[in-house]
Amino acid sequence: MSNVLSEEKKQQVIALGKLGWSLRRIEKATGVRRETAGLYLKAAGIAVDGPGRRSSAKPAIRVATDSEDSKPANDDGVTTDFIRPFSQKPPLQLPASKLSTSDCEPFRETIELGLSQRRNAVAIWQDMVTGHGFSGAYNTVKRFVRKLRGSKPPEAAGIILTDPGEEAQVDYGTGPMVRDPQTGKYRRTRLFVMTLGYSRKAIRLLVFRSNTRTWAELHETAFRRLGGSCRVLVLDNLKEGVVTADLYDPTINPLFKDVLAHYGVVAMPCRVRDPDRKGKVEAGVGHAQRTPLKGLRFESLEEAQAYLDQWESRWADTRIHGTTKRQVSAMFGYRASLVHHEWLQYWDGSKKQELRLHVET
Repeated sequence: MSNVLSEEKKQQVIALGKLGWSLRRIEKATGVRRETAGLYLKAAGIAVDGPGRRSSAKPAIRVATDSEDSKPANDDGVTTDFIRPFSQKPPLQLPASKLSTSDCEPFRETIELGLSQRRNAVAIWQDMVTGHGFSGAYNTVKRFVRKLRGSKPPEAAGIILTDPGEEAQVDYGTGPMVRDPQTGKYRRTRLFVMTLGYSRKAIRLLVFRSNTRTWAELHETAFRRLGGSCRVLVLDNLKEGVVTADLYDPTINPLFKDVLAHYGVVAMPCRVRDPDRKGKVEAGVGHAQRTPLKGLRFESLEEAQAYLDQWESRWADTRIHGTTKRQVSAMFGYRASLVHHEWLQYWDGSKKQELRLHVET
């Protein structure tokens, strides 16, 4: 609808404004945008307080909605050419306590507890309804939660700092749809990500299936691409890496444990329900899922991996990381100038070699 309303629509908006309707309600009933309706109401001398509430600070003035030679106004000072005269009733006056008190106020402690547990407004509202007999709407809780969050400073989030070559984090995520050569149908792949704790340099690999051997081979491939290994490897409690998850003494998969021992790497499984410990690799998984792989399909795993590798070198490595405020590739290359070496052992064909390499050069 154009911002210039017809005379009939303009008079309709003005009449509804005189009735005390909010701009939101006028928009819903007439299809006229709130901004446009607000301009016409202000031009007619009907003040609107805030985005959708008519102000009651000033008394209603006399408004003529027809030409100067139209019929005289009625007792209420309003005349229209399409509806019969109506009485001008004052807007409903609510007590001040009702205007300032939310239905959620009695449940403030419950809501604050939910926010401290990082629960969203939907979960908090559901808990209030089922556990505390709350009868209000979800939007009421959402507005109250937004008010509480806005009145408090953002919660401090700890950043785990590591030395160059000290730590890497690994995790699986959901990969793109790739045509399976065995079935000829598209199937969902798995995305393996290894992220270095210092530079945030990441290695991302795609596979169709995962087992203990595949998990170990992916680590070897990642170490080869990086040109070195780390000291500590932080991982989730998935079965390929951890046989038994335990708070203090998790059991590492024997094959995976031998592979890491071969490279001189110590596995450090996250504690149960402590996913923030590997937040760097989870951010790396999400980055790949949202940006290069979102909505794409590939005809082969090789094609998908080539596309991902090209994106990695062109965009991921050259970006300025939000936490370090430095380019990822620059942070990764900086380690070459450090006096820091590690023994990297690997198999090259049938011959075992041992090389002393700069970590992440």
